[in-house]
Amino acid sequence: MDISFHVNVADKLDYGCRLLRKAYASGAQVAVTAEPSVLQQMDELIWRFSALDFIPHCALDASGGVRQRFTPVLLTEQPAHCAHHEVLINLGLGIPPGFEGFARLIEVVADKPAELQAGRQRWKHYTGLGHVLTKHDRSPSTQGVSS
Repeated sequence: MDISFHVNVADKLDYGCRLLRKAYASGAQVAVTAEPSVLQQMDELIWRFSALDFIPHCALDASGGVRQRFTPVLLTEQPAHCAHHEVLINLGLGIPPGFEGFARLIEVVADKPAELQAGRQRWKHYTGLGHVLTKHDRSPSTQGVSS
């Protein structure tokens, strides 16, 4: 499993949209997980993120359904229930349930103290399970530096 941490992100939702745009352009199927309020904000932001790009997405609800099987981006609190398990983007503070079922996990960690602390806990959890992690520091002082 490929796990990467994108840390010190100034605007987690905007950064998440940029990741989605890149993933969608590459043909990847993506699940985005977070707390319900964050998912609602993400849904709204995806619609207005870019006048030039459309990212097909929908919320995963209990009914499942055809729409979710054919939509490349799913927003969900329960990623284990997704129809596809290619890429999981975690915008939340906790360890996403069912992350083990995905080929790739991208953790997005904002530059706020509580977010960084929660990110450290997730890092410890994944390394404790034997995963090798990649870190991408997005703080302003490292921009332009390859990570």
